[in-house]
Amino acid sequence: MAYTRDRRWQIKARRDMQKRIAEIQARTLENLDYAFDKLIQEQPDLYFTMEEGLEEVRQTVTLVGEELDSANGLAELERLDRRIEFIEERFEDLESELFARPRRRSKRRPSLFDFFKAASGGGDGSAGSGDPLGDVRTAAEAYEILGLDSGCSPTAVTRAFRQKAKELHPDSRDGDRSGEPKLRKLIAAYQYLRSTYNTGDDNASGNS
Repeated sequence: MAYTRDRRWQIKARRDMQKRIAEIQARTLENLDYAFDKLIQEQPDLYFTMEEGLEEVRQTVTLVGEELDSANGLAELERLDRRIEFIEERFEDLESELFARPRRRSKRRPSLFDFFKAASGGGDGSAGSGDPLGDVRTAAEAYEILGLDSGCSPTAVTRAFRQKAKELHPDSRDGDRSGEPKLRKLIAAYQYLRSTYNTGDDNASGNS
């Protein structure tokens, strides 16, 4: 069932974020010990700067972890994922200063949320015009893109969208991004039907 698959994805995403949070917490404590041993006598000003920054990171990521425990839904998990990413960037800044090394830039993995933004007219504008529904103009066209008969239930639409989106996503294709145009079209179709269901528009039945 679609609900079961969605639930499994949320559990996986939550575990991944919990792992990242735990890693930041552990490394923060290690770095605090290192800063104390190496800096407290010869560079006390730098030590106190590092201590303040690392403590801020530790406290912030702990708060995110508490929010994560009660978070539900894709949007909420995505918001917390972005917060963790921001904290990781801040932590990297502090580590590079602490160990006097160049800052390592992490390559951000593409997420389905990025493609949703692109299909909504955000990002790089590759979805076409500024119309949030992209090039999808009718429910019949949206159903066809999803491989469904007109008038299918919202549950069937969501199930078909998730299955096809997973197949086209770079994470399922060893990083191959050639399926992105089709994925954006798929998202536009899904968003079109979702908007018609939410507004009660008769076009959801497949009328042009």
